[in-house]
Amino acid sequence: MKDAIKMMENNMSPEAVRRAHIKAEQDIMTIRLAQLREEKNVKQSEMANFTQSSVSKIEKRKDIKISTLIDYLDSLGMGLEI
Repeated sequence: MKDAIKMMENNMSPEAVRRAHIKAEQDIMTIRLAQLREEKNVKQSEMANFTQSSVSKIEKRKDIKISTLIDYLDSLGMGLEI
């Protein structure tokens, strides 16, 4: 997945990449990760590639790396479109 993001960024101007990162960060803050997980009927301890404590920390954060968000959503069987 990281390669796909790099490929997209390589085709964008530096300013467009900067704007995309800012927009993504703003959008991430409005996402209610715990709510998404609960709607999928997945417990924190059932998240693939994450410990229960790391899921708890991720869900409480106001900022998160896009790569972590992608991994989190993949664990829920969801995707992310930027």
